Amino acid sequence: MLSAKGFAATWKFIGMFRDGLICTVSLSALTVFFGFILALFLAVMRLSDFRPFRALGLTKDGKLRENNAFLSALSRFNPISFVATVYVEVFRATPMLVQLFIIYYIVFAPVKIPTFKLFGFIRFERFLPGVVALAMNSGAYLCEIIRAGITSIDPGQMEAGRALGLSYWRTMLRIILPQAIRNVLPALGNEFIVLMKDTSIVGYIALIDLAKGGDIIRSQTYSVYLPYLTVAAIYLVLVMTFTWLLGKLERHLRNTGADVVHNDS
Repeated sequence: MLSAKGFAATWKFIGMFRDGLICTVSLSALTVFFGFILALFLAVMRLSDFRPFRALGLTKDGKLRENNAFLSALSRFNPISFVATVYVEVFRATPMLVQLFIIYYIVFAPVKIPTFKLFGFIRFERFLPGVVALAMNSGAYLCEIIRAGITSIDPGQMEAGRALGLSYWRTMLRIILPQAIRNVLPALGNEFIVLMKDTSIVGYIALIDLAKGGDIIRSQTYSVYLPYLTVAAIYLVLVMTFTWLLGKLERHLRNTGADVVHNDS
């Protein structure tokens, strides 16, 4: 139960709460950054029109083959989109915790990761696999959000960009993606919030984040209420702060877009 003695016992571990908060924020920031970059590439890959075997589906006079289903299907095959689709489906269909275990215990097992401590207390050999696992998982989900944003843009804008002499990638980066990100910003923000809370699974590889720190304090003080309530309160403040910042960004982008439309008219 809550008591003065419990408060005093928990207060002795205030430094662990601080360290756990720093670890959680650092993990979330890096995961969001790398996951977002990965998602951009995956989304563009899924929407690419790269068909290296297109010619196999045509006859000598340039007509579509109708009597050979295999060559016809091969001509429509897009290896870049296929790889991105397989990646997204695999990471969305398997639990994040299992992915973390595979990356930490299998992928990084033979790798000699430098053994130093970030900020003096975060073990880098555990922090790096955690960032990689979370970023790879979030990239799959963010990819679908960004892809939906890209498909919501009028195809005529891509055609206009190509008509002006811009390459596919340049048109995508300078014209399509900025509008797509603005359209799906609320969904992206929601995914970032979920990711911030999902970082708590890194405790399974002995990385002391906010949730793991709270559990250690619980085991030391034999008090369930205060450590977990404190952890929940800190997460609440983090999410509310991020939501407030995201709201300001949305309003800024909305006003910027309105100003552009007004100036064009």
